[in-house]
Amino acid sequence: MGRIVLGVGASHSTLMNTHWEQVEHKDDAERFRDALGTARDALAAARPDVAIIIGSNHFRGFWLDLIPAFTLGVDEVISSGEAKTPSGPQRTNPAVAQAVAESLVAAGTEVAISAKLQIDHGQSHAIQYLLRDLDVPVIPLVVNVFATPLPLMRRCVELGRNLAAAVAALPDELRVAVIASGGLSHRLPWPSRWQDPEGEDEEFLVEAWREGRGDWQRYDARRRQIITAARPTIFPEFDEEFLAALEKGELSRYANLSTEEIEAVAGNGGQELRTWLMMAAALGFAPGRALAYAPMPEWLTGMGVAVIDPARSA
Repeated sequence: MGRIVLGVGASHSTLMNTHWEQVEHKDDAERFRDALGTARDALAAARPDVAIIIGSNHFRGFWLDLIPAFTLGVDEVISSGEAKTPSGPQRTNPAVAQAVAESLVAAGTEVAISAKLQIDHGQSHAIQYLLRDLDVPVIPLVVNVFATPLPLMRRCVELGRNLAAAVAALPDELRVAVIASGGLSHRLPWPSRWQDPEGEDEEFLVEAWREGRGDWQRYDARRRQIITAARPTIFPEFDEEFLAALEKGELSRYANLSTEEIEAVAGNGGQELRTWLMMAAALGFAPGRALAYAPMPEWLTGMGVAVIDPARSA
């Protein structure tokens, strides 16, 4: 019987890899980076046999020609390596990944599978910072949070709960960590609806999302320019309330928010909070511990780190 030994939620931003020297709020940046290190040490202490990384896709592994709501990597996992994130094949455990996929589908939360999954910083940022030097095999679970229509929040919660049951059904007392990568609040200079781009930049991005399969690097330089030129929009009050709810074990109260409501209170990048709800649901919405929060305008994002330790909760 497998068991989840730790849950971690952490924001990601490739700008911390490429724009560290431009950061004005160095104390905040260092506090967030140090919290990633604390979470990494907690993961090391938990000794997981495998890590399930729930993260978003930023149109380097999926494109508008085919983008499922949920996709599980069940064999090869290849990281894009954009913006100084890990590149190339990642260590995996196909037998465990396939067993998880079959359990999820049997429980009624259908996931697509990929035997050759390309991930981007939606998962590799966690590999870089949270699994640094741990050599733990990964199972990526990619959630569509940018190409409307998006999966319902309550559907994400249901999948998270079924993920816990899938882990419990694993043999050999396997120890599993569940990592949520994404959020907190931020607004990307992307069209909220790809069907209705406004202006040349959004039209370019939609073209990249449509035509990028096998050729995403051709679009990446201008994509990067659009992102780095964006005006930061962060909602610190929302982020702090969200982390406070995590500490109280009350994240389930966000399960009924609509896509439109999330964008209004946390920006279009706040759609990544689905990953946190899935992780928290897999941990039974147990009370957690926020390690750090920093609104980072230089990285366009409210950056948070938190852990849910089921042993501590018990």
